[in-house]
Amino acid sequence: MRDILPDLRARCADGVPLALATVVAVHGSAPRDPGAVMAVDAAGTVVGSVSGGCVEGDLYEVAREVLAGAGPRVVAYGISDDEAFGVGLTCGGTIEVLVRAYVSPAELADLGALLDLIAADRPVAEATVLSGAAETGARLVVRPADAGPATGTLGSGGLDAAVADDARGLLAQGHTAIQWYGAHGQRRMQEVAVFIRTYAPPPRMLVFGAIDHAAATARIGSFLGYRVTVCDARPAFATRERFPTADEVVRAWPHTYLESTEVDARTVICVLTHDPKFDVPLLLAALRTPAAYIGVMGSRRTHHDRLARLREAGANEAALSRLASPVGLDLGARTPEETAVSIAAEVIQHRWGGTGRPLGELTGAIHHDETS
Repeated sequence: MRDILPDLRARCADGVPLALATVVAVHGSAPRDPGAVMAVDAAGTVVGSVSGGCVEGDLYEVAREVLAGAGPRVVAYGISDDEAFGVGLTCGGTIEVLVRAYVSPAELADLGALLDLIAADRPVAEATVLSGAAETGARLVVRPADAGPATGTLGSGGLDAAVADDARGLLAQGHTAIQWYGAHGQRRMQEVAVFIRTYAPPPRMLVFGAIDHAAATARIGSFLGYRVTVCDARPAFATRERFPTADEVVRAWPHTYLESTEVDARTVICVLTHDPKFDVPLLLAALRTPAAYIGVMGSRRTHHDRLARLREAGANEAALSRLASPVGLDLGARTPEETAVSIAAEVIQHRWGGTGRPLGELTGAIHHDETS
């Protein structure tokens, strides 16, 4: 969606009817993930892609039919040996695509409002009925609970409430999924399929201390999808040349910057300064935030000295228990790059509740969000 956002916003602003074809499910190998979008407007112009060219021609015709009033529909594309030269995916997988039109001024205004939120990096989720005992194409736009109520409806108050609750959970994790419900929102029923597409801004990684370990940590943070900020009070060290992969490099006292910037429950804070004059005020500020992870570099001696200083400054044991200190998992890391891998491994462990042990020593589900 983000790759064609300007085109879609312009059409909504100009009142140009359009149909959106959105990948809602992928089975096996496929070129695009759920959430990929292709749009066809009333003039027949196409923007975006859902398969890299395999099925766009057929989807174009479906979109034109939907724009003409045929109603929303879900279409599936796969491939078999006797259809190898027909419409399908050459990679051998299967995709399901929801095609829905936005024609009336009200529909275009609703879509435009969603696109504006996405463009502004505001967290938002869109839930759309795919099939079952509710109207295909019915939409519910959900924002975090503190940002206002959901807008739109899927057909019943119970269904709206259940989907909004699940959408906020998926939004907090940055996940997109198909969920199943009863007609009135009952759990563990298979009457209504709802595609919940989340649009969350990238989580932040705040790296304090412009040292070699920080450069490696910034690189791996970017690789993991974080929006990385490196902060240091020393102008000679906090330079763009030393941290080319960071999204921003800030020259400021660490605690002052942290107190003035946005931190949410997905934010990762890595304190690599290991200098008391920076660490203590910075960590006191960090412990007042809802950050998901607060990792602190230093030897065990430094760690114990740091804890004593924080206690003297008023930090209680519950707050201190949030610190991942010394930072990282025990991988035997030596170089800055290896240390960055150790830190990243601990960040992932905190996010998903892993044990940090070798998988070969364990049994059961490998992914911690799996139920079997």
